[in-house]
Amino acid sequence: MTKSAAALDALTQLAAKVDAAIKDSPLSGLEKNARQHLVSKLAQQGLVTQEEFEIQRALLEKSRAKLVALEQRIAALERKLAADGK
Repeated sequence: MTKSAAALDALTQLAAKVDAAIKDSPLSGLEKNARQHLVSKLAQQGLVTQEEFEIQRALLEKSRAKLVALEQRIAALERKLAADGK
């Protein structure tokens, strides 16, 4: 697990604990504001939700696959060009 993934996991666990503590207390009316504040602070730190992380991971995997395919295509075209030039 990478350092940023571990940090995100720790923050997710912390948020879950805070959420549980708030629901069980008289402060439950402040839950919405506290959650918005927490999300805002996490965003300022450059952290994202697990859902956003997974979306970006999927996009990266798709981009990598396209890059590999394009590299293979260029290599094939270069081989063909070299063979035609001989």
